Amino acid sequence: MSSTETPQFEPVTEQDRAVIAEQLGRPPRALRAVAARCPSGHPSVVQTSPKLENGTPFPTLYYLTCPRLASMVGRLEASGLMKEMTDRLAEDEELAAAYLRAHRSYLAQRDAIEPLGHEVTAGGMPGRVKCLHVHLAHTLACGPGVNPFGDETLELLRAEGWPSGDCAPTVAKGQ
Repeated sequence: MSSTETPQFEPVTEQDRAVIAEQLGRPPRALRAVAARCPSGHPSVVQTSPKLENGTPFPTLYYLTCPRLASMVGRLEASGLMKEMTDRLAEDEELAAAYLRAHRSYLAQRDAIEPLGHEVTAGGMPGRVKCLHVHLAHTLACGPGVNPFGDETLELLRAEGWPSGDCAPTVAKGQ
């Protein structure tokens, strides 16, 4: 998918909603669609509304729900990877341009749903790298080539053995 295309996602089923609640440990908020699934078939990324039900802006358009994946990303964040990525933005004009395109893509997709009237996206875009969860969710939702740091994060996770396991075993077993 190119950075200018709008992705097509799956509607959220009641089963998806139950799985997402188990994954998050709370009911999901501002849920619009399932944007990506784990190999187990459970949602791994959801698309959220630009505003919460009470009208509060919610700039995280793509939200990572898979707890296994979120834990692995947390370990990458703790390693100092985000600072290294941010430093590379200042050194690599091509990377900085790709990251700016990711930011603009994110804004365009969010504003197509509901404009928030500001250029704030998520994950530190476009000037720094703040949250790898957001970047990975963007890549999983929109495909490779849209977000360079989401792509890199996905490559690192695959090298660590993702995907594997079931992120919502209770719901999967019908309990």
